[in-house]
Amino acid sequence: MDRYEPLRRRTIALVGLMGVGKSSVGKRLAATLDLPFRDADSEVEAAAGRSISDIFADLGEAAFREGERRVIARLLDQPPLVLATGGGAFMNEQTRALIKSKAISVWLKADLDVLARRVSRKDSRPLLIGKDPMEVLKAQAAARYPAYGEADVTVETGDTAHQVTVDQVIAALKAYLGEARPEAPASEVPTA
Repeated sequence: MDRYEPLRRRTIALVGLMGVGKSSVGKRLAATLDLPFRDADSEVEAAAGRSISDIFADLGEAAFREGERRVIARLLDQPPLVLATGGGAFMNEQTRALIKSKAISVWLKADLDVLARRVSRKDSRPLLIGKDPMEVLKAQAAARYPAYGEADVTVETGDTAHQVTVDQVIAALKAYLGEARPEAPASEVPTA
């Protein structure tokens, strides 16, 4: 049997704060497992025909979250894939319930200093515009960690290569699924 086959039976949904690597790790994880990769943010943009920044500016966060919930529900109805969710997606109770019922959720968790450094490199994150990244991340951690804590698996990541995190995720998924060892033939089972 292919060593990754058990990991291909359900969608793997990556959750966590912005900058933790859900998309970059997700792409590598999907390639390693030979599964399709989908980024919920990109899928929302494609469905809406506009950028997330524009959706936030024109329609507000509530409209974005509703679109995000519908897109994730559609993706979860597809055959197994690796799904990178937006940082706030798992906060939505309906989305969280859908992910719990149709996927294995993996919380990628990293030190806030690492995340602040990463997110400061891009100016495309609507929740950071005109704000101190560390303050935003601290507030998000306080608000979101309880929901993220409901994920099936938690993987602590650091400032390491993405492949290291992929390997950590695979090991954590295997442990979560309790990859059963082949049973010994009856003739080899010790008797009392």
